[in-house]
Amino acid sequence: MSTESSLRADIVEIGRRMYARGYTASNDGNISVRLDRDRLLMTPKGVCKGFLTPDMMCVTDLDGRKLQGDRDPSSEILMHLEVYRQRPDVHAVVHAHPPIATGFAVAGIPLDRAVLAEVLTTLGSVPIAEYATPSTKELPEAVRKYIRAHDGMLLANHGALTVGGDVYSAYYKMETVEHFAKISLVARLLGRENLISREEVIRLQALRGTYGIQAPAPLCDPSTPLGAGPPAPLGTAVGDPGEPATCQVVQAPPGAGLRLVPDLLDGDQRSVRPGEEAEIRLTYRELSALIEDAIRSLR
Repeated sequence: MSTESSLRADIVEIGRRMYARGYTASNDGNISVRLDRDRLLMTPKGVCKGFLTPDMMCVTDLDGRKLQGDRDPSSEILMHLEVYRQRPDVHAVVHAHPPIATGFAVAGIPLDRAVLAEVLTTLGSVPIAEYATPSTKELPEAVRKYIRAHDGMLLANHGALTVGGDVYSAYYKMETVEHFAKISLVARLLGRENLISREEVIRLQALRGTYGIQAPAPLCDPSTPLGAGPPAPLGTAVGDPGEPATCQVVQAPPGAGLRLVPDLLDGDQRSVRPGEEAEIRLTYRELSALIEDAIRSLR
């Protein structure tokens, strides 16, 4: 099997997995790989990713001009082209709409908290690119801000994007993003997240070389915290907020010798950050008792 034939078969398999896992519905999502220095192989427009065949793929140049194929390339080819322009090391791009991760994207909540050691050592953090109309020049502009520093990102009110050295690597990162989102959601529903401390995050990052993981960018300098109030992020990029990110922001509080730092303190009482109002949490029984007391006092 030739290299191109093998890559076509790989895209078909990744499309099948994405559709089977519910990461795409109908004709959503798109996949591309580098064929060589000047050409890309890309999924076509208007085809369900669960039912691709090798002959459906399109070959384009790095300006998006179709060179081969009976079908037109994905309508979001501009986003893929921008990734390849910004990241010569990237050889595959996967875009999908995994439901939980996309829910975070819709809610405007980045997946950048230090919660899972495996995510910290592989992806680092998963930011949200600002909303852009799909298939327009706005989308690659939004992606450009984060793609140099991140292998995965959420797209506001749209979905998720992951990249890698090959199409399987890019797809596995999409699995990681969705898995991370599921666990984070469950922890938040349960009312508590234990965050990995800043010191432990630095320790985990140092282990990347041991695992053979090449990160696109280092963690940001913790001496320049982003925003106000704990938990302080593990640094932030310095410079104009509109400039592309050159490092990864991770929300990790100081540990003072601890490896895990509870996000909720003193049982159900949450630590209140500056500028926030205290949150009161009651069980149904406690709430009923308060109502009964209030009614009695009115009599």
